[in-house]
Amino acid sequence: MAGSNFVDYVKIFCRSGNGGGGSVHFRREKYIPKGGPDGGDGGKGGDIILQGNSHMWTLLHLRYTRHLRAENGESGSGQRSSGAMGKDIIIQVPLGTIAKDPETNAILAEITEDKERYILFPGGRGGLGNDHFKNSVNQSPQYAQPGEEGIEQSVIFELKILADVGLVGFPNAGKSTLLSVVSAAKPEIADYPFTTLVPNLGIVAYRDQKSFVMADIPGIIEGAHEGKGLGLRFLRHIERNSILLFLVPADSDDIVTEYNVLLNELQKYNPELLDKKRILAISKSDMLDTELMDEMKGTLPKNTEAIFISSVANIGITKLKDLIWEALQDS
Repeated sequence: MAGSNFVDYVKIFCRSGNGGGGSVHFRREKYIPKGGPDGGDGGKGGDIILQGNSHMWTLLHLRYTRHLRAENGESGSGQRSSGAMGKDIIIQVPLGTIAKDPETNAILAEITEDKERYILFPGGRGGLGNDHFKNSVNQSPQYAQPGEEGIEQSVIFELKILADVGLVGFPNAGKSTLLSVVSAAKPEIADYPFTTLVPNLGIVAYRDQKSFVMADIPGIIEGAHEGKGLGLRFLRHIERNSILLFLVPADSDDIVTEYNVLLNELQKYNPELLDKKRILAISKSDMLDTELMDEMKGTLPKNTEAIFISSVANIGITKLKDLIWEALQDS
C-alpha cells in the first residue's frame, strides 16, 4: 500500500434528490371533454447510499470528489402516470468506514460488512397528483403536492482499519519487521524513525489453515494524543483492533516506562482502548542471553502477558502466534 495511495479521511458535500411534483391534470379525450382529475404522482428523489466493499482498503477513490448529487425525481403527468424516480448514488467504501457530521462529530453510519448498505441521505418523496384530492365536494381539484426537497449536508468519511491485532510501539520498535516475518506483507523497513507512514495489513497464517489479520500502525510518540508526530492521524485505527500487541525493543532504556508511556497515550486518546486484551512483546531479544531474560522477567508488568521475541532470529514467533490466537478466542 503506497503512502500516496492510502487515504483514510475525506470530506464531501452530498445532496440527495428532490422529489418530483405531483401533476394537476384532467382527463381530456374526444368524447369526454370534462373528465375527472388524473394527475400522476411525482417520482422519489435519489438516495445517497453507503455500501461496504471488502475489496477496498482505502478512500483513495473519493480523494478528489467534492460534491455528490443524486438525481431529482421527475414530475407526474396525465393518465395517472407517475414521474420517474431519481437515480441513487451508491458510494463504495472499505469496511471500517464511518460517516460523521462535521458540525457535531456525531456518527451517521458505520460500515463493517461486505455489501452492507446504509441510506445516508434519503431522497425527497414525490408529491401526490390531483387525482388523490378529488372528493364528493371538490371533484375537480386544481392543485397537487410539490415534491419534498432532498437533504444537503457535508459529511466526513473516516476509515478505521479492521484488524484482529494492532501493533503498538514507538518508531523503530520492530513492528514492520515482525509483520513482514509473520505474513506476506512487505512494509518499508529502515533504521530511522517513522519508516511506516501508513498502516500496513498482513494476514498471518496459523495452525490448521486458520489465520488472523495484523495491522502495523505508524509509530506512536509521547504526546501523540495531542497530534504530535503522526499523532491523531493513525491512533483511530487502533480502535478497531480486537487485541493490542505492544512492542518494546530489548535495548530500550526502560521497558516498563516505555510500555506505560504507550498505555498513557492510548488512554488519553480513548480510555476504552485499555479495555482491550493486550500482549507485551520484547522485540530484538536475540541480543539477550537466557540469564538476562530471566532477570528482566521479574521487572515486567504483572497484569500483561509478556514474551521475548526476535523477528530476525525467529525467536518466540510461534509462541507469540499461540498467545495471540488464544487471546482472540477469549475476546
